[in-house]
Amino acid sequence: MNGGYGMQYDILREFACRDGATPVRLNAYISYDPERERSDRNYREAQFGFHDKLREQGFKVILKYMKWYSDESGRIGKANADLDLAVDALLQSENLDRVLLATGDGDFVQVVNALQNRGCRVEIVAFDNVSGDLRSAADMYFSGYLVPGLLPVADENGKKWGEIGSAVRGQCYYFNQSKKFGFMRFLEKIDSELWKVDTRLEDSPYKTAYFRAGDFQNSVDLERLPNRDMVFEFLLAKNPVSDSAQSAQLQAVEIRVL
Repeated sequence: MNGGYGMQYDILREFACRDGATPVRLNAYISYDPERERSDRNYREAQFGFHDKLREQGFKVILKYMKWYSDESGRIGKANADLDLAVDALLQSENLDRVLLATGDGDFVQVVNALQNRGCRVEIVAFDNVSGDLRSAADMYFSGYLVPGLLPVADENGKKWGEIGSAVRGQCYYFNQSKKFGFMRFLEKIDSELWKVDTRLEDSPYKTAYFRAGDFQNSVDLERLPNRDMVFEFLLAKNPVSDSAQSAQLQAVEIRVL
């Protein structure tokens, strides 16, 4: 999965079962290099430990062995799980109400359509290079960067996601171009009602953080804001401003675009 290195599979399971659902199948398609296994003890032990951890969390580990090819550009390794994933999803969908695919590959659009025609709700969680066609085909797309704890934040400071001083990821849903301030929205906790994006609702799982244009640490084209396709990582601070235009209790500082 592009951009998903370090993903926490226990959090992925929690997100998939967020409304009290019972998982029927948890398939993890893992690339594995048997050639490297024979010559690299550290690789072998790390991989075996990773596979055991996945099994402890209830996943079925499906290994896809690396195949090596040579061309004019050098030696290339490939471990393609697309066909296996597609076949498994279709064969196992008879007993499923919902299917979550952790991929951004547009090759799965037809698989999504086929699952929906069988009566399944299909959700997509992905990180980078996500196909627009796949997002459109799915019943729900959710950026993996926005799921609390799914992918470690850059600033691991011991603070729990959502606390003052913690690092979180969110999206800009409002920006005042003339006054150069706006609001970020982030998911505070994994919840069954992700559709309640209005943070004015008491039971919304989302929170809002006020920010100023000067809070960005890297270059951002302000003309593109607000933008729901851009994901930002930022620290949460208490908002010192209390007037109605900046009523959010939190402020986003040290903001960087991913």
